[in-house]
Amino acid sequence: MIHDDGTEKLGASQVAAWLRRHPDFLLQFPDLAQSLVLPRENGQAASLASYQLEILREKNRELGRRLHTLAANAQDNERLAVRTHQLALALMKQTSAADTLRAMAATLTEDFQGDLVRIVGFREIPGLEDADWYQHVPADSPRLAGFRALLDSGEPVCGRLHPDKNALLYGMRAEEVQSSALLSLAGTGLVAVGSFDGNRFFPGMGTLFLQMMGDSLRAALQRYDGK
Repeated sequence: MIHDDGTEKLGASQVAAWLRRHPDFLLQFPDLAQSLVLPRENGQAASLASYQLEILREKNRELGRRLHTLAANAQDNERLAVRTHQLALALMKQTSAADTLRAMAATLTEDFQGDLVRIVGFREIPGLEDADWYQHVPADSPRLAGFRALLDSGEPVCGRLHPDKNALLYGMRAEEVQSSALLSLAGTGLVAVGSFDGNRFFPGMGTLFLQMMGDSLRAALQRYDGK
């Protein structure tokens, strides 16, 4: 801005831009740094030093919250790793395909807090005729049309399923299930863990341990192929 007398007056934005380019300016004029005041969202104005100290404290609090979250996630992952290992051992100890599937269903219900566990197998399993959590559906059945993409990918899926998929998996209790974790076992079938909580399983959540559990079950069942 140019005054009538020809002198130039700096605007606030120009002063701010200059200070950003010279962050050490106040080191040369400590008395100016002490006299500056900055507005606060609540309460009276604070000195520059107090304001900077408060910013550092808030950053430390934020770092502390992040560290707490990381520690909690690490503990959850450790528990899941232990449970997944225990599941693998339990599956390998079974002496029949029926007992192997029972062990899988029990573990998913008890240790992984599934409200409804359902297993769809491509072949009939002797000894599970009365199990309400197991159903035999041939691999080429039209009823599995909605699951073809999942079966081809072999990747676990988490979230809300289409009502038609819920109907096949959970039958008369399909409307109770609000979210699911779904495992695809190549050449073997499907394993579904349903929850009455719509936020229990969601797209984007980690599926590494689900994949490991599915691999353990498939490996355990391969011992009984052809029997």
